Amino acid sequence: MRAFPILLSSVMIGAPLAAQGNCSPSGSSREANLFAHFSVPLAYSMGQAPWIYRPGSVQWSVEGTYLPDASARLRTPVRCRPTAGPEDWNVAQVLPRPRVGFVLGDGVLMEVSWVPPVRIQGVKPNLWSFALSRTIPMNARGGMFSGRIHATIGSVRAPITCPEGASQDATSPCFGGTTSDDKFAPNIFGVEMGFTVPLMQGRVRPYVGGGYNILHPRFQVSYRDSLGQRNDQKVKVNLSRITAFGGLTLALSDGILLSGEAYSAPADLVTGRVRLTLGFGGRRRQ
Repeated sequence: MRAFPILLSSVMIGAPLAAQGNCSPSGSSREANLFAHFSVPLAYSMGQAPWIYRPGSVQWSVEGTYLPDASARLRTPVRCRPTAGPEDWNVAQVLPRPRVGFVLGDGVLMEVSWVPPVRIQGVKPNLWSFALSRTIPMNARGGMFSGRIHATIGSVRAPITCPEGASQDATSPCFGGTTSDDKFAPNIFGVEMGFTVPLMQGRVRPYVGGGYNILHPRFQVSYRDSLGQRNDQKVKVNLSRITAFGGLTLALSDGILLSGEAYSAPADLVTGRVRLTLGFGGRRRQ
């Protein structure tokens, strides 16, 4: 009989400690598939057809990407927090992203993007994206090929594991605790190639391409339970995905481009992007 109180105490003390440790699920786990799901819209893809600009020009862009919802099944962890129900990952529908490109000459374009840490409806992004590409002519008809490397780092904070109101739900693991401020770091590194053939004297450019992304997503829980104990469990997984994309770019005028793109990791999902680009400092070469 003396063993029972000792065993009960061990379980009560050990459970919070286990929740605070690191968790590394397999690449086929539900947690890994959830991270891969949201890595698709966060990837820093081309967003428009390959284009050659005048050296020294600057390309300012604004982009909007659709964030598809994850299913309740996908949002229910089974490896790292098996007692939790569906978590609140569907916190936004659109990712707005500003972009700026610097033309270095010989078809080389360097791109940078920053989504600043402004909290809106509980969501606080702080995402940096970088890309370096080179576009070369393929034939006399204006066909072009572009090779590109890209990366997205930084984080997004949101109340995912314990959303607002969960502390009042007696059936929730968050009951009596605090609203969480969890952190998701996508850590996406990729390479891609794109091809385009101009139509209507170059004003319309359909394009297709594909690539390969290396994903090192990291997720950290951040809340206090009903006993005031901090849960800071870290979840990490390493993945890779083949990607495919296609779209259409319209030259509205000299230096103004409007593009739509479907971007996909076939193993996960398809998302859509719309991008408007304004060029300054010179004319397009082609």
